[in-house]
Amino acid sequence: MKEYKVETLIYYSKFTLDKYHIVNASKVEIQEKLDVYAQEGWRLVSTDASNFGAAMYIYLYFEK
Repeated sequence: MKEYKVETLIYYSKFTLDKYHIVNASKVEIQEKLDVYAQEGWRLVSTDASNFGAAMYIYLYFEK
């Protein structure tokens, strides 16, 4: 039987001229999460993102 896990990451927008600041800030943390889960035998099967106010929510769906 497969196991499933969801990891939620939250990033907040800030006033800046760099419109990609959330993408640039999140790359390192997302890669670290992927590396940790892969070492534990989890496989990334899907992703999703949503925003609410000044926050962006990124969902990583894993299965094992």
